[in-house]
Amino acid sequence: MKPLLRLLQDGQFHSGEELGAAIGVSRAAIWKRLQALEAEFDLSIHKVRGRGYRLEAPLSLLSSELLAGAGAWPVTLLQQVDSTNAESQRQLATGAKPPFLIIAEQQTAGRGRRGRSWVSPFGENLYYSLVLRITGGMRQIEGLSLVVGLALLHAIRDAGVNDVGLKWPNDLLVNGRKVAGILLELSGDPADVCHVVIGVGVNINMRNVPGDVIDQPWTSIRQVLGEQVDRNRFVDRLNLQLQRYLDSHGRNGFAALRSEWEANHLWQGRAVSLAAGVQSVEGRVLGVDDTGALRLDVDGVEHVFSGGELSLRLRDDSRA
Repeated sequence: MKPLLRLLQDGQFHSGEELGAAIGVSRAAIWKRLQALEAEFDLSIHKVRGRGYRLEAPLSLLSSELLAGAGAWPVTLLQQVDSTNAESQRQLATGAKPPFLIIAEQQTAGRGRRGRSWVSPFGENLYYSLVLRITGGMRQIEGLSLVVGLALLHAIRDAGVNDVGLKWPNDLLVNGRKVAGILLELSGDPADVCHVVIGVGVNINMRNVPGDVIDQPWTSIRQVLGEQVDRNRFVDRLNLQLQRYLDSHGRNGFAALRSEWEANHLWQGRAVSLAAGVQSVEGRVLGVDDTGALRLDVDGVEHVFSGGELSLRLRDDSRA
C-alpha cells in the first residue's frame, strides 16, 4: 500500500488506470486497495467519475531513505504502531542496542505525560522516540527533558515559527496553544546503567480533530505558517539540534544551559498554580535550578519542585 500512498500524497486526482499501471495491478484492485487504506489509516479518499481518486488533503510522507541520512542514529520507520515509546521499550527488551530511533506515521495509542493520550493521525505529525544508554546513574539525566525542549524549540523556529516558547517541564506553546510535548521514560538500574527513551510529539501538519478529543488548546506548525511542512526536513532539523544539545548536556550538564532555558520560558515571572494530584501550590515562577527543578516564590519564600506528575497552570489573574 505504501507505493499507492506515495502516488496520492500530492492531493491531486489520479485515474485508476494511472495508479494501476504505476504499481502493476488492475483498476479494480486499485479501488479495493484504496478502501483498505481508508480503513487502516483512517484516511478520506475522494472518488470523482472521470477524474479519479485523491486524498482529502495532501500529505508529506516520511521516507526511510531520507531519514537514514538525517542524523547519527539508526532509524526505524513504521507505518503504524501503538506508541513509539512502547515500541522502543519492546526493542530494548529483545536486545536492541542504543542509540536508536523509532519514528511512526501513525500511533494507535500515543501517550503523553500523566497518562494522557496523544492524538496521532496518520501522516500529519511527528511521533519520535530516541533511545540512549546512560551510564553513571540518574545524575547524568538531570534536566534532560528541558534540554530536549531547547532542541525542539530551535527545530520549530528553524521551520519558521518564531513565537514558540517553553513551558515547564515538557511542553512547547505558540500563543498559548500546545504545539509539541516530551515524554521521557527510564528502564534499567537508575544507580548504574540505564536506558532513557526520549519521546517527542510535534503537531506538524495537523489541521483538525474532533472537538472533544484534545482537552487543551492546541495548534500545529502548518496552522501557524498557513502551508504544509516537509516532515523529512523537520526530522533532519530536530536531529541536528538534538545532537548539539545532547553533546552540550553530556559535557557540562544542565547548569550550562539553564540561563538559555529560562530566557525561553514563557511563564518566567508569572503567577502559577502547581498541581500534584489533588494538592496545589500557588506562587510566582522564579526559574529553574541546575537540575531543572522549578523554583517558585511562595509567599516570599523560595521552594523547589521536581517530578514527573506535576502540572503547571497559569493563575487566572496572570493570563492578561
